[in-house]
Formats: sequence, C-alpha cells, structure tokens
Amino acid sequence: MHPAFSVIFLTTFIGVGQGLFLALVTAQIYSLFGLLPAQDGHAFYAHGSLLALIFLVGGLIASFFHLGHPERAWRSATQWRTSWLSREVIVLPAFMGTVFLYGACHFLGLKPVLVTLPSGTPVDATLVLGVLGTVLAFALFVCTGMIYACLRFLREWHSPLTVINYILLGGASGFTLATVFAALAAPDLVRFFAGWALIITFLALAGRVASLIRNARLKPTSTPQSAIGVKHPKVVQKSQGFMGGSFNTREYFHGKTAGFLRSIKWFFLVMAFVVPLVLLSVGMAASAAGVLSLAFLVQYTGLLAERWFFFAQANHPQNLYYRAVS
Repeated sequence: MHPAFSVIFLTTFIGVGQGLFLALVTAQIYSLFGLLPAQDGHAFYAHGSLLALIFLVGGLIASFFHLGHPERAWRSATQWRTSWLSREVIVLPAFMGTVFLYGACHFLGLKPVLVTLPSGTPVDATLVLGVLGTVLAFALFVCTGMIYACLRFLREWHSPLTVINYILLGGASGFTLATVFAALAAPDLVRFFAGWALIITFLALAGRVASLIRNARLKPTSTPQSAIGVKHPKVVQKSQGFMGGSFNTREYFHGKTAGFLRSIKWFFLVMAFVVPLVLLSVGMAASAAGVLSLAFLVQYTGLLAERWFFFAQANHPQNLYYRAVS
C-alpha cells in the first residue's frame, strides 16, 4: 500500500494522547490507594490532560488531510453498525470530550465524592471520568487497529497482532511522554512512569517482532496466472499498459525497493525500541528531563517510520497485475 502521511500522523498522534491519558489515570489510581504520592490536580492532572488533548486534536486535524471532501466528514459516522472506521469516528470525539472533562474537573477542583469503598477510600468524579476515559481509550485502540485487521485480503494486517501492536505502541509512546511531563511537573513520579514505559516498550518490541516474523512467513495465495486468468506455466509482465500511472498504481503500491523497506524496518526497530529503552534506563536513574525528552523524540521518530512500514508492507493483491513498469 502507499502510506499516507495524514494517516501516519493521525494514528501516532492519537496513540500518544491515549497513552498519556492512561498514564495519568494509572498514577491517580495508585495514589488513591497510597502507593504513590498524591499530586496537585491543577498542576499535574489538568496540565497533563491538556497535553494529551493537544496530541488528540493534532491527530484529528491530520485526519482531515486524508479526506477528498472534508465538508462531508460527518457522513463517515453513519455506518457504525458495520464499519470500524465509523466507530473510530464516534469514539474519538467521545474520548476527547472525556479527557477534557477529566482535566477541567481537576483544574476547577470539582471532585465531589460519589461513593465510598468499604475500605473507606473515596471515589470522586475525576476517578469515574478517568475510568470512563480508560474504557474509551482502549475502545479507540481497538477501532483503529480493526480498520486494518478486518481486511482479509491484506494478509499482513489481518491478524490480532495488528490491534495488539496499536495498543502497545500507543501505550509505550504515551508513558514515555509521561516520564518527560513528570520530570517537569512531578519529579517523584519519574521512576514510576519510566518503569512502566520500559515494560510497555519491551512488550511492544516483542509484539512488533512477532508480526514481522509472521508476515515474513506468509506465502502468496495468488499468482500472476490467477491474476489475469491465464494458466500458462510461465507468465512474465513487461509493462502496465494503458493503466500505467493510474489511481491503482499510485495508491496500492509504495514504489520503493525491497532494500529500502529493509532499511526502514531496521531503522524503526532501533529508533522506536532499542534506543528509547537505553535512554529511559539512563533517564530513570538520573531523573534527567533532557534524556527523557530525547527518549520520547527518538521513539516518536521511530514510530513514524514504523507506521510507514506498516502501511507499505501490506501487499494489495492488485499489485500482481500492476507490479511492473515498462
């Protein structure tokens, strides 16, 4: 497939926002039970929610560049019964609204106690919004991943690993950003966030490597003979004929060499996983905001390359017919 940068930025931006919000809610739950120091809602949770919203809005803006008629974007939500894209279009603004309310309640100090647990622990409105936002964040991960995993004819995508990797990659980048935010706003949480970022990044590496191994073992189910309906044992394509340079050749093939794809694969494996793991370990030990910031920037650069490779690796069956240019 031909990678569209609008979709690359959409999926990586909202993944960071989702992961960061999950990190904030995780810290609040830990502090509720006395496992972490309590943080000021105005300075930490409100500002953290604003940062998450910035990434979510950035992803939403990027999505409009992928539309031929942005004024008709609302129609994309009408097929929610059968389309994962429609479900994503519905869940994304619902999640953004919940993140906004979560941050606003912390900012304004609106924390009415809704229920008290048998242990005496109070559950306020911000925690309820946090749990609701967590459910929506995972629902959004599933919707985004299933847009691609549900396509049976694109075998590189048609796997549970697609959804799992969307969750893990978004979580890894979000928790890595949370370490940077904590280094500036709540230094006593740096080790907590960095520890989780290391764990999730390692799991993301394992999941992505598993998908690469799976895809490398795929064997084509179609041949040039089946593509054109000719059973001769030797079929050689010399040109694309009158269809050369059409929509098909532009949108369903990336136009890069196999060597270029291999270089991108190793680049994102190193930049999205290996280098951030090292930098997070160093930054966690020294609580160095500069090192942690570098870890996030390097990881996000690697995720851009990973997402490009994800789209480029999907081999559309029509490429059997349009694979050669005279």
